[in-house]
Amino acid sequence: MTVPTPILSLAPVTLPAPERGDDLQVRISAPATGDQLPIIVFSHGFSQSMNSYAPLVDFWTASGFAVFQPTHLDSRTLNVTPADPRYPNIWRTRVEDLTRILDNLEVLEAAVPGLAGRLDHTRIAVAGHSWGAQTASTLLGAGVVGEADMTDPRIKAGVLFAIPGTGGADLSPFAAENFPFMSPTFEGLTAPALIVAGDKDDSPLSVRGPEWFTDAYHLSPAPKTLLTLFGAEHSLGGLSGYLVTETTDEDPARVALVRELSVNYLRSVLYPADAPLAVDNSPLGTVESKR
Repeated sequence: MTVPTPILSLAPVTLPAPERGDDLQVRISAPATGDQLPIIVFSHGFSQSMNSYAPLVDFWTASGFAVFQPTHLDSRTLNVTPADPRYPNIWRTRVEDLTRILDNLEVLEAAVPGLAGRLDHTRIAVAGHSWGAQTASTLLGAGVVGEADMTDPRIKAGVLFAIPGTGGADLSPFAAENFPFMSPTFEGLTAPALIVAGDKDDSPLSVRGPEWFTDAYHLSPAPKTLLTLFGAEHSLGGLSGYLVTETTDEDPARVALVRELSVNYLRSVLYPADAPLAVDNSPLGTVESKR
């Protein structure tokens, strides 16, 4: 029997953010032991919070990563409605939330008993699901049409789950009207990234169908890896939580594959001499890469 790895998790840890309207709340999770821990900063999907995505975060932490999860302003826990003057710029505030965490890593780690001095600040990855994947991708070099470059050189790799594709004519009328920031450009996404897409993820935000969620792979330069999950919808088997109502394609085996491959991928990038990426295909999905 495998003994679970003990982990530390503390929330909320609050970073002052007066210009944001609400201070930034962060959950920090890390293994109870070990030093030189690599870091993942994770951006949640629309309306989720720092308390979501336990299936991912628990596994990443048990695998030796320290994980930082902000609660963005669109979280249902904060009740920021479209009538709020901050709402049109929530997409930008999301990116600033991730940057704020990076700017305050020493403050955050000091807030968790036993964590200070145990992180490797040279090995930082960013990850996100859905809107969170678009948020994370901006730090990796993806752009938003008409906006300044927000690439952060501190980020060495990324994992982008169900990342939205290009805008313009590819958007549904609803998305074009309500989400004008959904106009990404991927030419500058030069950092290594794993893109995870479901071949049944037929979003109401796009007229193109599931292949829309592979744009970040096909339109960005190498190195990139694409994991396409067979039969997966937007939750990719249930990443956002255990037995949550928004999961339409619950599949523990699919979640297990995603978790294991994401850890293998990040280790292959952050520790290239020690952990080559396993790219064997599975009955649950297929992997392709460009180098």
